[in-house]
Amino acid sequence: MIDTLLFDMDGLMVDSEPYWKIAEKQVFGALGLNLNDELLRQVMGFRLNEVVQHWYNYQAWPNPNFEKTENDIMDCMVEFMQTEALALPGLYIALDYAINKGYKLAVASSSSMRLIEAVVNKLGVKEHFKVLHSAEFESYGKPHPAIFLTAANKLGSNPNQCLVLEDSVNGVIAAKAAKMTCVAIPETEKVKDPKFSIADFQLKSLEELPKLLAQINS
Repeated sequence: MIDTLLFDMDGLMVDSEPYWKIAEKQVFGALGLNLNDELLRQVMGFRLNEVVQHWYNYQAWPNPNFEKTENDIMDCMVEFMQTEALALPGLYIALDYAINKGYKLAVASSSSMRLIEAVVNKLGVKEHFKVLHSAEFESYGKPHPAIFLTAANKLGSNPNQCLVLEDSVNGVIAAKAAKMTCVAIPETEKVKDPKFSIADFQLKSLEELPKLLAQINS
């Protein structure tokens, strides 16, 4: 029986992906990299330090200061989220249902805790989550399962009773590696990507989650 829900954040709870692209294009562009949307999809689900290292390996820039690059991107993102963050369809419906049914809830995101806090505060959902956990506190980010295992441990939950909600392939891989049930809710253009086939379920949006949970726990 599922008693715990672990929510990814970017692209699942909030439509932040367009802003990540703007921030990354702006900061990396100033360093001489010309990154398009297709290239940027390669790093969906990565921690920010992994994103910076990935693009440095792709095209090195002179006098690298990785910490400054990370901070520049994060400064842009926090500002965007504090002013522009909007909940994706079904978030409030899913949370209301989960709370009424007594599920334990956590956010488990590759984003920094600073950004997680900015988003949950802007959306007004912070009080719904017992745990907010960032992969910045893990030795490895997704697709390593550590972030989900730690979040489950903080909630006192058995991984076998956890359901992970993800929009990225790396997140789905991480969830399955953690031996958890996984629901994939990919962006529209990725719905038919066969890589998502390893997820236990695939939904169009969080609006469909209450019905699925009722079926799983019936």
